[in-house]
Amino acid sequence: MSTLEDLILNPAYQPYLAILKGARNGLVYGVKVRFPHALVMAILFGRGDWKARARVIFRATKQHAFNLAKFVALYKSFLLLQKKANGGKERSMDTFVAGLLGGYIVFGERTAINEQIVLYVVSRVLASFIPRATQPYSSSAPAAPGVVKPMPPDSRYFTLFAAMSWGAVMWLFEHRGETIQPGMFNSMTYLYRDSERWTTLRNLLWHNQ
Repeated sequence: MSTLEDLILNPAYQPYLAILKGARNGLVYGVKVRFPHALVMAILFGRGDWKARARVIFRATKQHAFNLAKFVALYKSFLLLQKKANGGKERSMDTFVAGLLGGYIVFGERTAINEQIVLYVVSRVLASFIPRATQPYSSSAPAAPGVVKPMPPDSRYFTLFAAMSWGAVMWLFEHRGETIQPGMFNSMTYLYRDSERWTTLRNLLWHNQ
């Protein structure tokens, strides 16, 4: 056991073991994120019996989890390769190149799950351009020197960003619904169109249809 511990604590192997742990963490995080989402979507919008819905939940969870695991492993591998090729030095562009290659390999195929993940990432990239406030999200634990803490958007600019986002998506839903991601389209249909139809008190207040 001590030999194995010496191995995993050896700094020479740290970059390679970090790839392994990154893949593990990607797998676990993917399951935690996708399983409850897929379960709720299957309950609300699923078709067929529960056996068929269970298969859909399993496939969605598996794809999300394995894709995240593959991406993290590839991203860390590409970073390591670039560092070695540059004489052990890290460059600012290395992260972009590693993300670019990993994204192309793992998320380049258009599937419903990949589309959702990419759209989530895009929304975070766009939101990062909102000017930041002066205080972090939580000031309970001050950051150590040199440690970056996430800063919330300036409330004035966030108000404008939120208004523009909702105005745009509602216009798209009404006039270009075919361009909206299917999961979001189903949710919006449930909220804004199904709520305009009922025939009895039961499907007005208790059951949708």
